[in-house]
Amino acid sequence: MKIRLAAPIQTDSIVDGEGIRTVIWTQGCTHNCKGCHNPETHDISKGILVDIEEIKDFIKSVEFHDGITLSGGDPFMQPEECYNIALFCKKLNLNVWCYTGYTFEQLKIISKNNIYIKKLLENIDVLIDGKFILEEKSLNTKFRGSKNQRIIDVKNSLLKNEVILIKKYEEKEEFAFNNKYLFV
Repeated sequence: MKIRLAAPIQTDSIVDGEGIRTVIWTQGCTHNCKGCHNPETHDISKGILVDIEEIKDFIKSVEFHDGITLSGGDPFMQPEECYNIALFCKKLNLNVWCYTGYTFEQLKIISKNNIYIKKLLENIDVLIDGKFILEEKSLNTKFRGSKNQRIIDVKNSLLKNEVILIKKYEEKEEFAFNNKYLFV
């Protein structure tokens, strides 16, 4: 089985979820969010095909990381492939974060017709959902590009059948600009 990636796998990310992460950039997205920072990931026919076993071997070889982040593009455009990667990572006790333009509620509905969307959701720990909205772009949000996006505890949300937000990520960070530098 192969997955279409937008870029090589990235290690040591500290901005794509909590901890030190390995990021898998999937190719393909139909949301076409105005101001998207990865518009080159939209066309599903572009990118590179990579064997999932190669990705698993790579993930096994990475040391000192807390988990993986599925991003893109939209990982839910390749749910079977992403599910296989997420399931493998869960077996390695790695946490799984995922960015999507879909809302959690939309994913629950479409998962009724696609078993792999359901299985992928069941193997994600944290979901950042919702389209990027340029008018709601903020530098004062953790792990999100726009204020409308939510950071969801997927396990509890599935269990309780309602969206459960992770409160510690809702806290705002204040950024100060001095000249051209960003101080955090």
